[in-house]
Amino acid sequence: MELQTKIPLTPSDNSIDYGSKLVLLGSCFVENIGAKLDYFRFQHLQNPFGILFHPLAIANLVERAIEEKAYRQEEIFEQDGIWHCFDAHSDLRSDDPEALLNLLNQQLDETKAGLETSSHIIITLGTAWVYENNSSGKTVANCHKVPQKQFTKKLLSVAEIETSLQKMISLIQNVNPKAQIIFTISPVRHLKDGFVENQRSKANLITAVHSVLSSRAQSRELSYFPSYEIMMDELRDYRFYGKDMVHPNLLAVDYIWERFKSVWISSKSYSVMDEVDAVQKGLQHRPFNPDSEGHQKFKTSLRAKITYLQERFPFMKFE
Repeated sequence: MELQTKIPLTPSDNSIDYGSKLVLLGSCFVENIGAKLDYFRFQHLQNPFGILFHPLAIANLVERAIEEKAYRQEEIFEQDGIWHCFDAHSDLRSDDPEALLNLLNQQLDETKAGLETSSHIIITLGTAWVYENNSSGKTVANCHKVPQKQFTKKLLSVAEIETSLQKMISLIQNVNPKAQIIFTISPVRHLKDGFVENQRSKANLITAVHSVLSSRAQSRELSYFPSYEIMMDELRDYRFYGKDMVHPNLLAVDYIWERFKSVWISSKSYSVMDEVDAVQKGLQHRPFNPDSEGHQKFKTSLRAKITYLQERFPFMKFE
């Protein structure tokens, strides 16, 4: 008896292994996948400008990084003693304007290097709703709690999203034609926009992504992973949501990760992932008696496992 409808998935022939270098950009679901990649110690750069919810914000970061458009004083602003940039998440802030500019431009450099050298780029789109700054007319990535009256809210059309995605792809492929670009739609529901409005937003994103992929059907370097569809169909129950009834809970994240792993992570890497997992669990272990002979042997064994991993994968770091 089948109690669940499952989305058919096929393993990729350009899978991720421990030699791969990944860049992850986009909504908060990137943070979930990024946390898994970090736990298993894959090489990845994750959201250097913080969480970016909509395609225009991601495209802006890609363009400025690749074209080396450094940030200037007039592109940041002060509010309540803290300096922000409308192009970045509030995680990137400072009480010193020069420090913020240095941070933004350092992150641009890191993004450029990542995009030029990555083997896989994961782009997760969260919403098609955006806010335009009334004074500048520019679409912002984050409002930073600036009064709502200073912005106009709008829904990006399918055509506008397509244009931003096409530009993003072209910019990346000009500097890194072999990079595998994986698009996905965040399963996080933006219910603050409204129930119907959230569905309109997701529909525009999905339509635009698939239109772009269809227009570039000959490109094997472009693909789609159905994280939103897995959440909506395979996990169609509120027990898979957090207390806010909006974000996938840990069980859902683990489930979608396993589905992602089955498609995109090379099966040859599974044994190494098991080794890393054993080390991570060992590092989290809290002994009843730290001075016991048994625990000292445990620590010696754990250090040997870490050394063995680092001899094969020098980039791996363990705390």
